[in-house]
Amino acid sequence: MKIAVLPGDGIGPEVTQEALRVLDALQLPGLKLLEGDVGAAGYRNHGHPLPPETLAMAREADAVLFGAVGDPACDNLDRHLRPEQAVLGLRKELDLFANLRPAKGFDGLEELSALRPEIAREIDLVIVRELTGDIYFGEKARHVLLDGRREGWDRMAYAEDEVRRIAHVAFRTAQTRGNRVTSVDKANVLETSRLWREVVEEVAVEYLDVALEHMYVDNAAMQLVKAPGAFDVVLTSNLFGDILSDQASMCVGSIGLLASASLGERQTAYGTFGLYEPIHGSAPDIAGQGKANPMATILSAAMMLRHSFGLEAEAARIENAVASALKDGVRGVDLGGTLGCAAIGEAVCERL
Repeated sequence: MKIAVLPGDGIGPEVTQEALRVLDALQLPGLKLLEGDVGAAGYRNHGHPLPPETLAMAREADAVLFGAVGDPACDNLDRHLRPEQAVLGLRKELDLFANLRPAKGFDGLEELSALRPEIAREIDLVIVRELTGDIYFGEKARHVLLDGRREGWDRMAYAEDEVRRIAHVAFRTAQTRGNRVTSVDKANVLETSRLWREVVEEVAVEYLDVALEHMYVDNAAMQLVKAPGAFDVVLTSNLFGDILSDQASMCVGSIGLLASASLGERQTAYGTFGLYEPIHGSAPDIAGQGKANPMATILSAAMMLRHSFGLEAEAARIENAVASALKDGVRGVDLGGTLGCAAIGEAVCERL
C-alpha cells in the first residue's frame, strides 16, 4: 500500500508526523511511505510548488497524505509559483473532483463551539464540495479601463457533467447516512447555479430513497448556525463549499479538528484513490513551536484508511481514539489547553 506523504509548509510537517505516528501504531502490514516536497518547500528546493517528481510520485501512489501549504515569504511570487498552487494543481492533475468534509461534534467540546452547547451537540454533517471547477479554476484577468481604473475578473462556470458527477457522490454519501441531501446554490442570482440546480434534480430521480432540498447559500450559512442538526449531506460548489466548511469547523469548536478527503473516479487495487488533508492552513505564526493540533490530520489519515484502503475497522479505531482523548481532556492550544503537537499524538496512540 503506497502512500505519498507531502508534509508541505508551516505546521504541515509537524501534524503530518503525528498522523504517521498513529499509522505506525496500527502496525499495518505492507505499508510503503513515499515523501515529496510541495508548496514553498517545493518552490525552494525545485523551483515550483508542485515539482514534476512530486506529481509523478502522487500518481504512483494509492493515496496521498497532505499537510498544508502557504508561506508569507512567497506572497509576492507570480500566481503559478505560489505555494497554494500545489494543492490546486494536485486536485486538477489527479482529477480529484469530490471533496468530503465531515463536521461532527465531540463529547466534551460543546462549550468551545461558537454556538450554544445544546445546538453544537446536534451537528453531524458532511459537506460534499465540488473541487476542480467553479471560479477557482476559471479564467482570470486584470486590466485597466479606459478611464484609468483597474479591474479584475474571474470566470465562474460549470458544465453539466461536472455537476452531475459530484451530485452522484453526494447522493451515494447520503445513502450511507441519513438519506438527506441539501443542495446549496445561488440560483436566484447566478446562471451557473440555475444549471447546477437543474442537473441536481435530474440526478435525484435515480435516488428515490434520498430526500432532496435546495437552499440559497446565504440562507445555508444562517441555518448552519441556527440549526446545524437539520443538515445531513450538504452538496455545493467549490467556492460556497470552501466558505461553509470553514464555518462548520467553528460550529464544531476548532478548525484543528476537521479532516477532509478529495476523491476522484480512479480505483486502485485497494479502493478509491484520494488525497487526504486537514482543512486548516499552514499557520506560519506557530510553525516549529510544537503548538499545532494534529487531530485533523490524524482524522484525515483515518479517512484515508476507510476510502482508499477499505480498512473500516482501523479507521474507526483512530476516530474512537481521538474522541476518547478529547473526552479525557486532551486539549491543544486551539482548544484552550496546553498540550503540544507531539503530546496530543502520543495521547491518541495510547488510546489505540
